Amino acid sequence: MCAPDAIFDTKFVQKRYTQITAKKQAGKQVRSEISALLSAQNAAGRAAIEAALSEAPWSGMEAINSYCLLTDRIVDFAFKAATDILHPNPTPTKNEHLCVMAVGGYGRAEMAPFSDVDLLFLSPYKLSAWSESVVESMLYILWDMRLKIGHATRTIDECIKLGGEDQTIKTALLESRFLAGDQRLADQLDRKLWAKLFSGTAKNYVEEKLIERENRHIRQGGQRYMLEPNVKEGKGGLRDLQTMYWITKHVSHAQTTQAMVDQGYFTTSELTRFEEAHAFLWTVRCHLHLYNKRATEQLTFDAQVDIAKRLGYRDTDGLRGVESFMQDYFREATHVGDLTRVFLSMLEAQHVKDIPSIGKRLLDAMPWNRSSDDEDETPDGYNFVNNRLAIADDDAFLSDPLNIMRLFQEALRSDILIHPDAMRLMADNLHLIDDHVRNSPEAQRIFLELLLDYGNPERALRRMNELGVLGAFIPEFQRIIALMQFNNYHHYTVDEHTIQCISGLSKLELGDLKEDLPILTEVFKGKIDRKVLYVALLLHDIGKGLPEDHSIAGAKIAEQICPRLGLNEKETETVVWLVLNHLLMSDVAQKRDLSDPRTVINFAKDVKTTSRLNLLTALTVCDIRGVGPNTWNNWKAQLLRDLYRATRSSIKAGVDKIGVYNRVDEAKEQLQAKLTDWSRDDLEIEMERHYDPYWQGLDHQSHVTFANMLRDIGDEKLASEITPDVDRDATRACFVMQDHPGIFSRIAGALALVGANVVDARTYTSTDGFATAIFWIQDADEKPYQTTRIKRLRDMIQKTLLGEVVAKKELGDRDKFKKRERDFLVPTEITFDNEGSELYSIIEVDTRDRPALLHDLTRTLSNANIYIASAVIATYGAQAVDVFYVKDMFGMKIHSRDKQKTIIDRLTRAIEQGTQEALS
Repeated sequence: MCAPDAIFDTKFVQKRYTQITAKKQAGKQVRSEISALLSAQNAAGRAAIEAALSEAPWSGMEAINSYCLLTDRIVDFAFKAATDILHPNPTPTKNEHLCVMAVGGYGRAEMAPFSDVDLLFLSPYKLSAWSESVVESMLYILWDMRLKIGHATRTIDECIKLGGEDQTIKTALLESRFLAGDQRLADQLDRKLWAKLFSGTAKNYVEEKLIERENRHIRQGGQRYMLEPNVKEGKGGLRDLQTMYWITKHVSHAQTTQAMVDQGYFTTSELTRFEEAHAFLWTVRCHLHLYNKRATEQLTFDAQVDIAKRLGYRDTDGLRGVESFMQDYFREATHVGDLTRVFLSMLEAQHVKDIPSIGKRLLDAMPWNRSSDDEDETPDGYNFVNNRLAIADDDAFLSDPLNIMRLFQEALRSDILIHPDAMRLMADNLHLIDDHVRNSPEAQRIFLELLLDYGNPERALRRMNELGVLGAFIPEFQRIIALMQFNNYHHYTVDEHTIQCISGLSKLELGDLKEDLPILTEVFKGKIDRKVLYVALLLHDIGKGLPEDHSIAGAKIAEQICPRLGLNEKETETVVWLVLNHLLMSDVAQKRDLSDPRTVINFAKDVKTTSRLNLLTALTVCDIRGVGPNTWNNWKAQLLRDLYRATRSSIKAGVDKIGVYNRVDEAKEQLQAKLTDWSRDDLEIEMERHYDPYWQGLDHQSHVTFANMLRDIGDEKLASEITPDVDRDATRACFVMQDHPGIFSRIAGALALVGANVVDARTYTSTDGFATAIFWIQDADEKPYQTTRIKRLRDMIQKTLLGEVVAKKELGDRDKFKKRERDFLVPTEITFDNEGSELYSIIEVDTRDRPALLHDLTRTLSNANIYIASAVIATYGAQAVDVFYVKDMFGMKIHSRDKQKTIIDRLTRAIEQGTQEALS
């Protein structure tokens, strides 16, 4: 990394060491001076390495070797001080020999800036008093330096015994390295380890390491496309590479990674990919430690931004530097997965790992029905090797590039895994998939069959994507492979999200989601254009990463791709429409008041036909469910169901003003049917005290709730009822009080104080001066508010509404961005819409979310004398879209451009001020 003397100045340390020795001080004083001397060298060496890494940020491998060199020198001098000065023993007995060894990652000579220093103190027999004193003094020197030491003191026989009982100890010993003391003990340990511990245990070791690997992946989230991956332990991380090398070393006594080629596990090009991934991940890990100034392995959002800058990634049109960096990260993680798959298959071939079992059904499905003993025969150009589909003749296979597509088809049809040798052959010959192949009707037919005909398109697409075949067949797809969207809403890279969506669609079509999606399951029993839907879902995010809005860019790209996939003009037109509008239904459902008739009318005009409605609904649901494991919930499901039903009715029968009035009459009739114990006078008062929007906007149960609250309120200043709304995965909070300005804002502030997230809200003023407000809220996990916390919620709302608590003041310390989320960029956009509602102006605020945002926005509107009738709140990770249905102080829509600009300016200032305070 830099000059050895800059890392550890051996001459200077030796000189000072000699001076300390000459003083002949007490042991404690000597130890203190040695610690101080080595501490200064450690600090200087680390500063030099960090400075050199800053100058050459991609030199991660040199850095880890430099940190190891520095640590070796420190340990060596600590041992020297302990044995020469503190506990001199010129004539040791047979039992007074000691060897210090590095084990684990330190033994492998790979150390990140804040890695542990793992030491093994090796003794021929049980530790003598002298050995114990040396070990103790040496450890105190290192501890005084604030180094994090992992240590064990054992005899050789104890190493053998414990290594046989514990795979972690066995692996640490596998990478042991001599540091100081008696070299003969280290050599003796090495001989006995290979003779007694490692020999003949390779198969068991492999099985246990693979189980350990699987469990580790589960703990880290189960897949490599985590938003904040663990560089060391995650899927596709350093530990996976190390596991392959450990197994190689255990099986073959390897000393370098070249043995992975020599033993037949990898080709030379695969070893190059192994070493490139190894260097990339170590570089990232080094910068991660330096950024956090401690040993941490989670690549958090804030660290991603910092490391991307350190490594020289820069923003471009449509793509942030951090997104380019993470795209490279996930590509390397994918390479690690590819290498692991190849490595495991070679272990099977060498009978070190069990081959996968295969059932009779799968054997019967083969184009030939024979045992694997007949592998020299080649019917249909395939072999059956280790229960996997293999290629019989490479040259014959490659003579027709369409065989690459046919192999995936055969694997799906027979439900048999493809042999890694076949995968290697395809990955090495992607250049054969040229324009001639892409435009071939046969290739188009095969690709569409992979999507539509075998009930498992995810498997085909995932393997095609990992091998580069998908990007070769659809070149436009290449750009979104491993592309991360830098936010905390999307859980997967764009290509993985697309495959998750296709998987969800397949499960929906097979009826596996009947309980979760009953309406769509019924839709699929009818007539729906499957080809159009699958292709549209495959291409819906193809425009991501471009400067233009990804829906518009994606529609243009889809228009070029669809004919290449064999779609006719009408099918192409529908796919293009779906890609262009793939966010439309989600936006309307989550950002508009579905009780407002104009919402459904306008949406129905955009959709036009029931056929398109069915297609768009299926695409929307699969898109949302494919974002991440916890993105879909009953709230979103109910919104989409309501919009679907209303739109389908509108398309079939139309919705006009008579329909609106019928809804009012129907609501009143249902309420009367529920309030059977009410007097005629009380019923008449209730029927006449509300305006039409109240009857149109609330469900019948809410009408009953408010009717009872209004009748019983008496002289109370506030009445409330807070109950779970199971159908919507939310908590419904109803309030009745005398109407006055700012009610909406005060309730929003109170809810923010108790950590409740508002997802929908309505307020209505009655003819006799009461305000009826209803809020649907969720906790931080998008679940109904816990029953045990409802009392505190009710108390806080009451104190806030009565002026006992000032929400803005109390929210100060809570309205902060988390460190790991400070770098999310969400540009503020505020728009007015006077066409989306018959009665109200719609203000849509799209900006960065924070705890007090809704309170700040509603307070600003209230101070501007704007009446808020309802609010629809949608959050997408760090992004919030708050939509307000409003009137001015005279009960009119806000048409004046000047008035609109004034409101937008005030809201913008409130957002900017709140953001600055949240960052402070």
